[in-house]
Amino acid sequence: MTEYSNNNFADLIFGRKSVRVYDENYKIPHEEMLTMIQESTTAPSSVNMQPWRFVVVESDEQKAKLKPLIRFNVRQNDTSSAMVLIFGDLQCHELGEEIYDKAVAAGKMPAEVRDQQLAAIIPHYQQLTKAQMNDVVKIDASLAAMQFMLVARAHGYETNPIGGFEADQLAEAFGLDKERYVPVMILSVGKAKELGYESVRLDAAQITTFL
Repeated sequence: MTEYSNNNFADLIFGRKSVRVYDENYKIPHEEMLTMIQESTTAPSSVNMQPWRFVVVESDEQKAKLKPLIRFNVRQNDTSSAMVLIFGDLQCHELGEEIYDKAVAAGKMPAEVRDQQLAAIIPHYQQLTKAQMNDVVKIDASLAAMQFMLVARAHGYETNPIGGFEADQLAEAFGLDKERYVPVMILSVGKAKELGYESVRLDAAQITTFL
């Protein structure tokens, strides 16, 4: 795992810019990409069902397939090391037993607690409507996406979050069941070639209410 210091934490947060042009000759090694994804999945997850799923589009062939689906974001697609497609799995509870067994094996949860929680969680997830599950997985996957953006900066890369894409076609285009996997976001990632865009934010006092 990457070591973070207090000195670089502020830069991770406040130094981030929306980068849209990357060094097209640089490719992120698979081992490092998997490390970044692993670090990103320490993000919070409702009852730890971890519904996020990642598809890393990096080859010229697969980027060409993605290009017509991303509207006005072709520069990121053309130059980035990879386009990370983040989906939410509407049937994530199918891995619930595996996740909780792993927690027991790691000594983080007694077996009886695992059994009690799964007995309540799995039926609850099974009875949720598709719209309700859609909300659950999008919230969790978005948390992982934001964490990936910060993790990528710690590894020396920049990102750009993309919400403008053909959501009804994305899963099927890359071999996923569109009834099960909900597209949440696309993140371009790579070595910045241009500085990117700075932006402004409303003052905290303007958007906060204390009660």
